[in-house]
Amino acid sequence: MDMIYEIRRRHLVQKQTITAIARDMGVSRPTVRKHLKTVEEPQYVREHPASPRLDQFEEQLRQWLTDEAKLPRPRRRTAHRLLKGLQEIGYSGAYDSVQRFVKRWKSNHIGPKLTEAFVPMLFQPLIWKVLHAV
Repeated sequence: MDMIYEIRRRHLVQKQTITAIARDMGVSRPTVRKHLKTVEEPQYVREHPASPRLDQFEEQLRQWLTDEAKLPRPRRRTAHRLLKGLQEIGYSGAYDSVQRFVKRWKSNHIGPKLTEAFVPMLFQPLIWKVLHAV
């Protein structure tokens, strides 16, 4: 979005030409024209589901992740090793689908969430600790 504002500022305020803006900013002239016409910030929307091949293997992957969450961290499998296990049972999809799924699962199931943090708002004075330590 900063680039769009900079293009508009240079064109409308500084009265630079489209060619000069494109040359200075290292973008193409059609890109400059496109950003001069935009009203809202462009947002990427995925047209196809991210992991259609992983759907039938999600339950197995969840089971593995649940079982391995109980193990010490060094004994847990990485997303790459989980991919190898899925490929052995017939998964033919990509690694990044498995990696995205594992990352999403871990963020929802492992470790304290930000909303679960406890921050004390009242602290005992330091003098109290010193007097009671003696």
